[in-house]
Amino acid sequence: MDANALHELLDEVASGALSPDDAVRHLSRLPFADIGVARIDHHRSLRQGLPEAVYAPGKSVGDVVTVLTELLDYGTGPVVLSRADSQQVSAALEVDSSGMVLGHTVVWRRADDRDERVLVVTAGTADAPVADECAAVLWAHGLDAGRLSDVGVSGIHRLLADVDRIHEADAVVVVAGMEGALASVVGGLTDAPVVAVPTSVGYGSSLEGVTALLGMLASCASGLTVVGIDNGFGAGCAVLRSLRPVAQRLRLDTSMKGDRS
Repeated sequence: MDANALHELLDEVASGALSPDDAVRHLSRLPFADIGVARIDHHRSLRQGLPEAVYAPGKSVGDVVTVLTELLDYGTGPVVLSRADSQQVSAALEVDSSGMVLGHTVVWRRADDRDERVLVVTAGTADAPVADECAAVLWAHGLDAGRLSDVGVSGIHRLLADVDRIHEADAVVVVAGMEGALASVVGGLTDAPVVAVPTSVGYGSSLEGVTALLGMLASCASGLTVVGIDNGFGAGCAVLRSLRPVAQRLRLDTSMKGDRS
């Protein structure tokens, strides 16, 4: 349950559309629901601004179904199933066929469209699966991210040909393996938040992403946010957190204008 859903619940009680007993039943699942295989954190949106997601690896098909059923029946806001295999995806869609499949991610209850401009940049085509995961998380929360692909530093002219898109973005995600240098380049071109995602792409000395991770952490482009190796989901969440104050200001400005009219 997020803040908007809580306000709606209280408004329904105040108007008489919902009985206090029914409201108590809704609220009884806060802050979490113990469903045996997991404790579902329905309170997370109120605390963090983002609802709990479902990480599929390590879960049986039955576990995925149980968790998703709880989130879809009693939660509010977007529901994201990440890194699901084909069997998990099929079972999840039997729970609710409205889910949108985006690679290995499935999204239900997509949030309303948002106006912020986010750009997901990849160094090479091998980085695409991680970028896809990030873009799916952003899409679930109302951000239809632009993509700028295969612009690694070995051919920097490819990036510079689209530098205007970087300047126009409100946030940029850079997904890169090898030595991870692309994050520093992009971080030096924009004042927008830049989230760097090291990937496990690269030859032996890339150490399955460790070299890119350390390179991004040691970047001379100040203020980069760096997430874990191959963590497209975390990158998307980092962008949503960084843009949340902007969205809150927009809502506040709209509310104040309405009060004055």
